[in-house]
Amino acid sequence: MNKKILGLAIPNIITNITVPLLGMVDMAIVGHLSATHIGAITIGTSIFNLIYWNFGFLRMGTSGFTAQAYGARDFEEAVRIYVRAFGLALLIAATLIVLQYPISLLAKAIFNGSSEVIQLALTYFFVRIWAAPATLGLYSIKGWFIGMQNSKLPMWIAIFINVVNILCSLLFVLVLHWDIAGVALGTVIAQYSGLIMGLFFARKYYGRLIRRHIHIRESLRWSEMKAFFKVNSDIFLRTICLAAVFTFVTSASGKISDEVLAIDALLLQFCTLFSYIMDGFAYAGESLVGRYIGAHDQRQLKSSVRWLLVWGIGLTMVFTVVYALFGENILRIFSDDEAIITGTMHYQFWILAIPICGFSAFLFDGIFIGATASRTMRNAMFIASAAFFAVYYLGRYAFSDGGTVVLSEFTANNILWTAFLIYLTLRGVLLAFRLHPDVYNRALERI
Repeated sequence: MNKKILGLAIPNIITNITVPLLGMVDMAIVGHLSATHIGAITIGTSIFNLIYWNFGFLRMGTSGFTAQAYGARDFEEAVRIYVRAFGLALLIAATLIVLQYPISLLAKAIFNGSSEVIQLALTYFFVRIWAAPATLGLYSIKGWFIGMQNSKLPMWIAIFINVVNILCSLLFVLVLHWDIAGVALGTVIAQYSGLIMGLFFARKYYGRLIRRHIHIRESLRWSEMKAFFKVNSDIFLRTICLAAVFTFVTSASGKISDEVLAIDALLLQFCTLFSYIMDGFAYAGESLVGRYIGAHDQRQLKSSVRWLLVWGIGLTMVFTVVYALFGENILRIFSDDEAIITGTMHYQFWILAIPICGFSAFLFDGIFIGATASRTMRNAMFIASAAFFAVYYLGRYAFSDGGTVVLSEFTANNILWTAFLIYLTLRGVLLAFRLHPDVYNRALERI
């Protein structure tokens, strides 16, 4: 079982190390320009997180359904899932492009920062939004590859995207001096390059299978789409909560000060780095859990989950030690502003707590996606998100004086991060309680 897990997880880890590089490279490039640019790229990236996370079901739902079809050896259904997901991705992307101006107004109302920070962030937004068809199309293609037990193809796509992104961003910013618009344009070019590569791989490795079983009209019939939409609607609602929490963190940071906004942007990089590496094993969980449920093999299903958790605990210990020893060195990758680095190190406790509080949430997400247990994921996210906002506002109320909130920047930010880490912990705990009925018992059902 460990061989299967690592065979899927290692390419996924490499993929997920490169995925955040799209944001990390942007952060590293503009981080050496000014703190204003750090705040702008943080808000710009958060806008797209708010948008794209809400459509994460295009990858997650696709991988879960595809893995179950693969386990049942129903390749005709697997191809239908591919058609549904990719067609829906293009439809959503076209809608986003049409609505880009209203979205920008909403983003301007949600996010806080100086006028200069907001203006730079919107400049980034109006360029990068044109990558929507490529970004969402890649969600569906990658999800389908993962469901087909092939994590190497997404790895090569991700590596290629990031090489293109780095080269373009360096050229546009450092050579052509296009500032933050150059960073965004580099991302657009990289995403379309990745989409072309993904379609090429689908044709090269699965072309015969797709040609044999493709029936576009049948794949898009409502009777065929209902189960797909039911699971994906739950994932959509879950992801709205996820995006709301992360967006609120950025927004609340901006309300405190531009300096705290920059500090929290760097703190979130530690969360991003850990989550994407842990998601390598979560994606392996999607593939294996879906496969064994489709094959009705409960023994292998339980074995895969057990070993995934063992690997998760081990990685948590490693990351906690690495963050403790090399936290400041990691920070200097993203910024050379001594004031920001020093300010961020005042919150080192939260850096160390991120792996401990977050590992089970990230792993169980993959396990429950593979089981297409979307309702449970949705409900757990509802509860965890409600707890986040309750802790945040109760914490601020505790420091109020006659209705007036009296907080130092340090205290206000600690309340925010207390709420965030409680939110992460609750996600994992709540899903753990539903493991047996919503995952293990699925292997006994008729799919």
